Amino acid sequence: MKATVLLFHFSERDRRNRLTRALLPLHMKIKEIPKEHYLQPVGWLAGEKEVQPVEEIYRGDELAGEMLLMAGLSGGQVDQVLKAIRKSGIGPIPYKAVLTEGNKNWNVLQLFEEIKAEHEQMRKE
Repeated sequence: MKATVLLFHFSERDRRNRLTRALLPLHMKIKEIPKEHYLQPVGWLAGEKEVQPVEEIYRGDELAGEMLLMAGLSGGQVDQVLKAIRKSGIGPIPYKAVLTEGNKNWNVLQLFEEIKAEHEQMRKE
């Protein structure tokens, strides 16, 4: 799988454009995921061939925040993405994740809720 960064709910155009420009030099695929695909497994959205799509279309509310998912990246590439985000000047993206064997079959909503819970737990500590 080609190194891919998936973007969810980056509705502010300037912010999305600045992030995309910051990531372009890393030569990774950048994919914006529309809300209608939020019931799809994140592995399928990232291009994992063994993960199958679902037929349902999401018609609910938008995510409660922006989310970024990194798929097929090495540890060094993850560090490069995080550095590019910091350098872009767009400010923090609190909901970030890496695609794993454990989460590749989750849909977008499940992944967001898990990351959100982890983020809130870290803020308490």
